[in-house]
Amino acid sequence: MRTDLDFSPFYRSSIGFDRFFDLLENASLNADNWPPYNIVKLGEDAYRIAIAVAGFAEDELTITHEANMLVVNGAKSEDEEAQYLHQSLPVRPFMRRFELADHVIVEGAKLENGLLVINLKKELPEEMKPRRIAIETEVTKSASKQIEGDKAA
Repeated sequence: MRTDLDFSPFYRSSIGFDRFFDLLENASLNADNWPPYNIVKLGEDAYRIAIAVAGFAEDELTITHEANMLVVNGAKSEDEEAQYLHQSLPVRPFMRRFELADHVIVEGAKLENGLLVINLKKELPEEMKPRRIAIETEVTKSASKQIEGDKAA
């Protein structure tokens, strides 16, 4: 069941949330549920995506990390010599996109037991981490000047 939501009232009364509303609109467009995947939060800043890619080899999968976007492609090479009597394994080509938050990096990926496992980590730059600011008072400034004056004498 697909419902189209109109976000235009929110655009009129909010500033700077354009990316958020784009994510909501694109989420309803991405209705293809194949291949299945899990997203796991491993810790405060660590995440893992596991995609079921049974039947695909490492050279048939590509992972691309663009700005705030992780794209996983899979394309099975055609075996023209094989003559299938029955084929129900879904090995069709796919493209799966994941929107990433700012400062999320891909640490690595591995293929194990038919699962493509991608490890992600959020790393904030030092200048964006919270830091404590010292509060100065007039008493502190005059006391420090007096102490410095005594040392010089």
